Amino acid sequence: MKNNIKNIIFYLTLFILSFSVSSCEDYLNKAPQADISEKDVYGDFTSFQGFIEQMYNCIMDPNKGGAWNKYLFADETLNNKPYNFDYGNYWGSETYFYGTSVNVTSTNPRDRRVWEWAWYALRVANLALEKIDQEGLFEGTPEEKNMIKGQALFFRGWFYFEISRYWGGMPYVTKPINPTEDMTTEEFNRLNFQETAKLMAKDFRAAADLLPNHWDESGPGQATKGHNRDRINKFHALGYLGKALLYAASPMPNEEATGKNTYDPQLAGEAAQAFGELLQLADQTGDYKLQTWDTWTDCFWRWNNQRPGGTECIMMPIIFDRGRVRWSALGATVPSSFGLNSGSDADVPTHNYTKNYAMANGLPIDDPQSGYNPNDPWTGREPRFYKDIVVDGDQIHNSLPDDKFAQLYNGGRHRSQINPPSVTGYYAKRYSPIGPEFTTSLANGLQAYVPYLRLADIYLMYAESVLFSSNGSPKSTSGNYSMTAEDALNAVRNRAQLPNLDAKYTVNNDAFFEEIVRERAVELAFEGARFCDLRRWNRNGDPRYLDKTAIDFDRGADGKPINLKERLVVKRVAEKKHNWLPIQVKYTKMYSGFPQNPGW
Repeated sequence: MKNNIKNIIFYLTLFILSFSVSSCEDYLNKAPQADISEKDVYGDFTSFQGFIEQMYNCIMDPNKGGAWNKYLFADETLNNKPYNFDYGNYWGSETYFYGTSVNVTSTNPRDRRVWEWAWYALRVANLALEKIDQEGLFEGTPEEKNMIKGQALFFRGWFYFEISRYWGGMPYVTKPINPTEDMTTEEFNRLNFQETAKLMAKDFRAAADLLPNHWDESGPGQATKGHNRDRINKFHALGYLGKALLYAASPMPNEEATGKNTYDPQLAGEAAQAFGELLQLADQTGDYKLQTWDTWTDCFWRWNNQRPGGTECIMMPIIFDRGRVRWSALGATVPSSFGLNSGSDADVPTHNYTKNYAMANGLPIDDPQSGYNPNDPWTGREPRFYKDIVVDGDQIHNSLPDDKFAQLYNGGRHRSQINPPSVTGYYAKRYSPIGPEFTTSLANGLQAYVPYLRLADIYLMYAESVLFSSNGSPKSTSGNYSMTAEDALNAVRNRAQLPNLDAKYTVNNDAFFEEIVRERAVELAFEGARFCDLRRWNRNGDPRYLDKTAIDFDRGADGKPINLKERLVVKRVAEKKHNWLPIQVKYTKMYSGFPQNPGW
């Protein structure tokens, strides 16, 4: 079935495009594929699923939109070419947000952007929902119909979420738009984010009620059994149901909607219920579970062309071209002297961001009892620090004599003798696992992908939404799941070999929330969550997150750093208008009900 689906996408693309310029009848009269009818496309499960496949092909692969594309827009990384976003210039696409035309037959992830591809997918979703309920058109089992409809509902919600988390609320169109349609009616007016999210939530809830736990456990999924890991299922829908509601409940969207810079407890409670339902289902079925610590990196990368994701990742980018990992994701994040660089970029962690990683005893480094020594900052840190961050003296290559060990001290090879060097004194390993095994041969078979949704994120969002529900606290539950907010946070910490959160951080909601903020920074580092988190929390302009710094130091005779000095490289510009990205001017002129975002 999978090959049949892929083979007909080209023809289906032509078919859907016809709807944007003429009626189906006109298209069938004029197109070379004149023998394709609506019955051919929507008449049975296999052909209709081929139509649905277009939406899978519209998913952006975050770190492969260019030879190297920037996708981390908060305080996590620095580049030898500073981000436009760091200067408050949010107009640039950064090869991530917009700037390409849609060709769903393309197998090149560099073709995809968020804006254009999401709007295309939304039209496909609305067409699918119209056709699946059209009398006399689809012939199949109730289960097949539910799975088609569930995917379309999910993707309508999901692509609206992708647009709205960057550009804010949108008109929530639920039908295919006729090109001659009058767009002055109320349904085409822009909504605020909270209003849009509530409509997403309706779609996600309906999708969750229609979709199977996993396609391998369904009748229609038997034809592709063992190859269904990317197929949208109940867990996807519940996860994004909770995520949309949590975003809507968060201070920035709530302030936009109500003027209150606080959480909306009702929406937070609804989010907690959705996450609780997902976690209970995961416990009952075993379909998803946290990776063990020994296999944690399976969430992000694997060698020998093996697909990462493991048992934990619910939603991952679609693989369009395995080779793009080697040429896009890897090139600008390893030392340029390795000969793997895809250009002149060097994207590396900031020193300020490394401060989020705790000590091995589980205490944050600013806790007086943590044992942190600012003159020996890389000793005794928590296990994820050593999985994620390369520091001076680490082995980073298997055999290259000049590059076997990181030389990140002042004047060192990887700090000043290569072009481009590390501008901060670090490298990152989450998707570029440089270390004792690393060779060019292995790099050629590396598979590394940024997860969209994984179970650890669900636990952390569960903790946050429970905390801010009505009368919520670290000891509260969602009501439909027995785990407390504190338990959920500890589940993620314990997996990372850390003890339970110290009691001093559960004495009140404020202290506990700061640990959620820090834990999300570490567990979800370099996954693209930080930019959205800081904005929805109304912290994008908070002075604590503006400075992007490097660490300068000499190497002592014992190999330890000496003469350490933190140096400010860039102070991010983030004003109130930066809550939402500006919409390209040409789109704001389409009709009067689609205004520009405030401040732009």
